[in-house]
Parts: sequence; C-alpha cells; structure tokens
Amino acid sequence: MAQRLSSALSLTGKAIFRRPALTPQNNVFHVPFGDADAVEQQLRIAREVGNDIAAVIMEPVQGEAGAIVPPDDFWPRLRQICDEYEVLLIADEVQTGMGRTGKLWGVEHWDVEPDIIASAKALGGGVMPIGAFMSTPKVWSVMNSNPFIHTSTTGGNPLACAAAIAAINVTLEERVSEQAAEKGEYFIQQLREIAARYDDIYTNITGKGLLIGQHFVNDDIGYAVASGLFKRGVLISGTLNNSRVIRVEPPLIITREEIDTILNRLEDTLQELHASVSTSSVFDAGTQLITPVSEDVIKNAAINGSDIAVA
Repeated sequence: MAQRLSSALSLTGKAIFRRPALTPQNNVFHVPFGDADAVEQQLRIAREVGNDIAAVIMEPVQGEAGAIVPPDDFWPRLRQICDEYEVLLIADEVQTGMGRTGKLWGVEHWDVEPDIIASAKALGGGVMPIGAFMSTPKVWSVMNSNPFIHTSTTGGNPLACAAAIAAINVTLEERVSEQAAEKGEYFIQQLREIAARYDDIYTNITGKGLLIGQHFVNDDIGYAVASGLFKRGVLISGTLNNSRVIRVEPPLIITREEIDTILNRLEDTLQELHASVSTSSVFDAGTQLITPVSEDVIKNAAINGSDIAVA
C-alpha cells in the first residue's frame, strides 16, 4: 500500500507535499500545464535515452492551481502525441468530473477519449467517499489474466457504490452538467465585470462551468477577500498553492438568486476593502489584511439558513 501511495504522490506538482514523504522518483517528469510541445519533448527525450514512460496524466482543467483552462488544442494534441509515442493518456477527473465544468467529464470539452479516467469526490454525491478507475476495454483487458494488478482495501463497498450510482443517475436525469454550464457562464461573466471594475485588486478570472478561479494581485488581498466573504456567510476555497487565487466551487444545483447574492456580498466586500485600506497599503505585500473570525461567526455561518456556502 505504501508503494502505491508513493507512486500517486510522486505525480503531484506540489513539492511541499512530495518532498517530505518521498525519495526522488526516477521516471516521473513534470511539464508545464497546457504546453503540448513540452510533453512531446519530454517523451522524445525519454525514448532517445531509453526511459520507459507508461502514461501522461493531466487534469482537464487544473483545480488546485486556480481553475486554469488549457488552450483548446492541448487535449487533442495530447491524444495525438500519446498515440504516436505509444503511452497511455490518463485524465485526472477527481475535481473536474461529474459535471463540474459543464460536461459530465472535463475532457468532453475537447472531444478527447483518454485511455483511463480517475474519478472521486463528487462521484459519491457528497455523502460517501468513493473513487473509481475507468478505462477503455483494451486497457481493462490487461487485468483479465491477473485481476489483482488493481486492488483496493475497501473496493466495492456496497453503501459507497449505491451512493455513486444514485449520484450518476441524478446528474444525468436532472441534467446537472448542463445546469453547471449555464450557471457557470453567467457566474464567470459577472465576476469578470466585477474584476474589470476592481482592476487594482484582480488580475484574472478563469474557469469552466462552476470550477472558477479568482486571481488577485497578491496573497494578502486574497486573504482579505476570503475573510470578508466568510464574515458575510460565503465560504470559498483556497488553492493550497497560495491565497492569491481563490476558487469558487458552489454546488451545481445553486440557483441564479443565490449566485446574485454571492456577487452582491463580494461587491460589498470589495467596497469595504477599498474604504478601509488605502490602495498603496493594499499592494504592500507585508500588510496583513486578515480579519480575525470569532467562533460566534463560524457558528452563525453554519446555522443561519440565509447564508450561502460555496466550497
């Protein structure tokens, strides 16, 4: 089990998580996201020096990095390159899958069929932890002669599987992916209009569907905005990389009225930020703009039915 966990951990681009737990992995190479030329160059070098590469693994849209959408030709080129170099193409759909980006699977935005899809998180419908490994029949057939190649301690848990089946049915029957596409288009457009009005605070708005990233000029502003929204009952998510990028990942069933409420509270937060801190000090990287949050605020945010949780 430890070997499997170390193999997965070695793939992360976050050294803060990788280095303390691992010795260097020989045949794991990191390339810039969205750069198909870099992927091809790495595979070409590996072939020339005799390094065997099993697969290329990517998120359709980067989550922790801040809802980064790749160029439109990136995924089609990955498919072409992987076929040319005879390596598998794996889509990490843990964050993007189950409708989050406006398609059931993120890779569908580019009409690409990967060899393997990894799914989790939303697959459990928010009530059960479950992950899934899905592949083409060709890849799956490898396990016919030795089914123990891919095993799991709690694999096939009936309660978790029941939750996943229910989540899939609801996602398809209620057209949740289509809802995410429509609501996300509106949400992103409104955020971009806000960002244009506060161009001294924002640098960009990125994302697809309801996987959205707000990009700020520095970490302190990100903290200040997150803190201000939290005080107003809107819970948003950081990226673990830095607080310069704050993710907006609401439930896919969020209503237009709730989106407008969030936008209004965001506008109120930004106005307060402008009023309370001069522009020069806002851009001072050493200025601390975090407002302490009391336990009462946390309790009220959890129990007040008028508040909105966005995570």
